[in-house]
Amino acid sequence: MQKYKLDNDSLAEAFLENSFLMGIVAPIKDYTFTWHINQMLGFTFRINNSLEIQLRKKNRNYFFAVYEFINTHTGAFYYLYNNQNDGEFLLPEFKHLDFLWLVQASEEPVDLKECAALLQNVRLIPAVQLANELSKEKIKNKQHLVL
Repeated sequence: MQKYKLDNDSLAEAFLENSFLMGIVAPIKDYTFTWHINQMLGFTFRINNSLEIQLRKKNRNYFFAVYEFINTHTGAFYYLYNNQNDGEFLLPEFKHLDFLWLVQASEEPVDLKECAALLQNVRLIPAVQLANELSKEKIKNKQHLVL
């Protein structure tokens, strides 16, 4: 019997291809932050419990909420990940970040000008202390982002 091994690295690379990722420091609850985004930037993010990410660390399960918005006009997908749960991190290499915002294009590459404008607008939200683009090459645990 032949065994097959799932190549998580290739899967993660494909998932992050044609995407834009920003890291955000905003020390408030995820639902409060999402409310600010929806109010100030005109998004309609909603929590998607079926996308919630579960990681097992230290014999315990940790759950990371994922909020989702789909732009029906452009076909772009927007995901807002909570990076922290009870002292554990979705991306431990970015412990200083509270949230991760992933923008994925459905067919065309992500519009980098649009993403740069989005980044500037996120920085205007009062609770945001820092918002920067994250280089995909610096992410060690890319598979944690795959939905």
